[in-house]
Amino acid sequence: MFLARVEGNLTATRKHPSFEGWRLVICQPISRDGTAEGVPQVAIDSLGAGMHDRVVISSDGAAARKAVGDEQSPVRWIIVGIVDEVSPGTTSLKDAA
Repeated sequence: MFLARVEGNLTATRKHPSFEGWRLVICQPISRDGTAEGVPQVAIDSLGAGMHDRVVISSDGAAARKAVGDEQSPVRWIIVGIVDEVSPGTTSLKDAA
């Protein structure tokens, strides 16, 4: 799981059938202080995250495929939470686990 910031929506004229009804968003992984880390990822969003919201994304492809209901889906990233605040004392989500 990674802390990320929603940077935009993804619009596709053609997409895999398993993405029908799902909102696709571009998520930039970030550090605790908000600086970009790594490359942006496309994630499915059922929580309604807004632009520039901090979110928790998971790369558990099996869970994402289960969410879309298609074991052959190419989905990998899924938003699993919207972050209200980051508490002091941890440096990353990995430290908090």
